[in-house]
Amino acid sequence: MDNCIFCKIVNKEIPSKFLYEDDDMIIIEDISPMAKKHFLAIPKLHFQDITSMSDHDAEVLGKILKKIGVLSNDLLNLQNGFRIVINKGEHGCQSVFHLHIHILGGEQLSEKFN
Repeated sequence: MDNCIFCKIVNKEIPSKFLYEDDDMIIIEDISPMAKKHFLAIPKLHFQDITSMSDHDAEVLGKILKKIGVLSNDLLNLQNGFRIVINKGEHGCQSVFHLHIHILGGEQLSEKFN
């Protein structure tokens, strides 16, 4: 998408420090952290949200989730646990309409959403 900020970051049109990159995604630090450690896993494919995924998008999302688990200890330093969040729509507080995964941790998180 031409005006998508995450597409521009993925395509390196907007400078950002990539903590991780592979064929399917990038991981960056969130610019407005909601926890001591707050990362974003952003698929390189553009799809708006979890309800607009194709079967292929869903396969890529599955690979991304698996990779987050692999990277959580060494790269992200989240040995004591983490929370992943995918926002959808206005009431879900989605502010960028390119599906992305929030990875939150580095401290004891609120039990509000347990």
